[in-house]
Amino acid sequence: MNLNINGKWALVCGASKGLGRGCAAALVQEGVNVVITARGAEALQVTAAELRGLNPGVQVQAVVGDITTPEGRAQALAAAPQVDILVTNAGGPPPGDFRQWGREAWMAALDANMLTPIELIKAVVDGMAERGFGRIVNITSAAVKAPIDILGLSNGARSGLTGFVAGLARQPQLASRNVTLNNLLPGPFDTDRLHAVMNGEAQRSGRPLADVMSARAAQNPSRRFGQAAEFGATCAFLCSAHAGYITGQNILMDGGAYPGTF
Repeated sequence: MNLNINGKWALVCGASKGLGRGCAAALVQEGVNVVITARGAEALQVTAAELRGLNPGVQVQAVVGDITTPEGRAQALAAAPQVDILVTNAGGPPPGDFRQWGREAWMAALDANMLTPIELIKAVVDGMAERGFGRIVNITSAAVKAPIDILGLSNGARSGLTGFVAGLARQPQLASRNVTLNNLLPGPFDTDRLHAVMNGEAQRSGRPLADVMSARAAQNPSRRFGQAAEFGATCAFLCSAHAGYITGQNILMDGGAYPGTF
């Protein structure tokens, strides 16, 4: 299927590794020029080179910076002549007991996982409407659909973003101008973050990492972890010309782990 987004410009956040990189790669393969941003300079430059190799016909701009800061956002936005596609993404806050979190912890979570996406959306959405095309995909978490008790910071911040997007996506001045906003909710994917969590569990339990990973995968109906490439393919479709009638949705990608009907 031709997604009909060849030549568009995308800003993909947190794109040096994992799910953000998967989204950037899928868009590049569809002929989309990308600005990728992340804090780690070395990993970002490696990813930029790999993306250019996937499709020499597109432009790949790598911007090192912290997207949760005004300076980081300004630099990333300035690297593209326009933003037709926005993929927001930031690492999740740490797990823990809410009794131990003060205002500083809450504000850091809100800045990264709610307010930063909102600021980026605000910066690009009116231009999208004026041009008659815009796709915004927020990478959130399956915890929005099925909250996890130790992820209270993530549950709260990402649910706030979800509520905001639900209202904004349905504004006629955006929906009628072919501007869509959707959220992708990943469950367990084979990323560095998952490996770090599993490694911590292995150390606490004294079990080999391979055993911990295998047991965790076996809990999923699919009996495996998701792959960044399949996540990116779904993101690319939501960004395509064919997805103009999909907006305000929360699309769960978890291998069937969520047990509910709705």
